[in-house]
Order: sequence, then structure tokens, then C-alpha cells
Amino acid sequence: MFGRSSKNSFKRENISAIVIEYIKEKIINGKYAEGDHIPETEIAKELGISRAPVREGIKELQNQGVIEFIVRKGNFVASFTVEDKKEIFDIRLLLESEILELLIKENKLQEKDFAYLTKIVDEMLVISESEGDKAKKTSLMSEKDIEFHKYIWSKSGSKRRTEMLKNLHFQVQIAMLYDTKLSGDLQMTATQHYDIIKYLKLGDLESCKRVLRESIYSYKNGIL
Repeated sequence: MFGRSSKNSFKRENISAIVIEYIKEKIINGKYAEGDHIPETEIAKELGISRAPVREGIKELQNQGVIEFIVRKGNFVASFTVEDKKEIFDIRLLLESEILELLIKENKLQEKDFAYLTKIVDEMLVISESEGDKAKKTSLMSEKDIEFHKYIWSKSGSKRRTEMLKNLHFQVQIAMLYDTKLSGDLQMTATQHYDIIKYLKLGDLESCKRVLRESIYSYKNGIL
């Protein structure tokens, strides 16, 4: 049986998780931009909760590098330098290459997995070919992109790599939203994901890594 303090702690952790997703959604939707102040009291009021779980959620986002605390000023959406962005992409390439190796060497993906991944990329292609504001299309593509990669990461069974990649990928999303030049050719991005599926099916690790590397370096070239 849980004691009252344990139950309260568990409940607070759940609420903090809601706060984290709420703030991330605000950033992705452009409600909070780079350098914006994070209004702790306002968030608590909007969610109808106390400030304690809001503070805890903000603390976790600080740990993830999404929010930065400035003494005597408060919490702000983190700004990323060119070097920060390049480092994020380099670390992601290293970790995700290891994920691909696990998937292929241990034969972890089945036909239903490939069908699901293909459906996501089909949706990415529709978005890339649609009319409209590029920033909005980039945001929608980013959502599909992380859905695709999160699925791959989860199938690897590597919990620590997956958690690290989730945090990194959100920083990638932010970087892309701050600078739409990083989105590159959206149609080419979708096509590259088809290639990842193809080489995963074939068990061709080197080609799979090559496509991933080309995809990530196209973003880095946008930075440079």
C-alpha cells in the first residue's frame, strides 16, 4: 500500500508531466518563442493547478536544455547558438546510428512495423506537397518526423538511448522552428524517410546510416 505522501508524490509527478507537455506544445505552436519568459503563475492558473508541479515541470525542462534560468530574472525559453545546434545534430547522429544497428542486427522490425512507418511518411509527403505557410508546414512535418523516429527508437528496446534522443529531438524541433532555413527541402525530407524504411527492410545498415547522415547534415548545412 502507498502511504499518503507516496500517493501525493505520484500525483504531483503526473501533473508535472502534464506541465512539461503543455509548455512544449506552447513552444512548438509558437506561443512561447526563443528568449520568452515562462510565466509560472499564469501556467498554474491556465491548468488549474498549484505552482509546485509547475516549478517541478520547469525544473525538468531546465535539465533537458529547453528552459534556462537567469538569476533574479526567472525562467526563459532557451536560445541555441550555432555551436549548440551543430552539437545537437552530431549527438543525434551518433545515438540514432546505434539504434539502427540494433534494429537490423537483432531483426526487431516486422511487416506491420514497416507498414506503420510507411503510413507516417505518406502523410509527410502530403504535407510537403500542400500549399501554405512554410513555417506551419515545417511544424507539421516536424510532428510527423518525431512520430516516425520515436517509433523506431521504441522498437530498439534501448530505453536510455530513446530517452536521450527524445530530449535531443525536441531541441532539434525548436531549432527548426527558430530558423525555417533548417527545414530544407520538405519533399526531399519525406523521400529520405522512405529510403530509411527501404534499407531497414533490406537489412542494409551502411545505406541506412548514410541516408540518416545525409538527412541530418542537410539540416547542419542550413545552420552553416
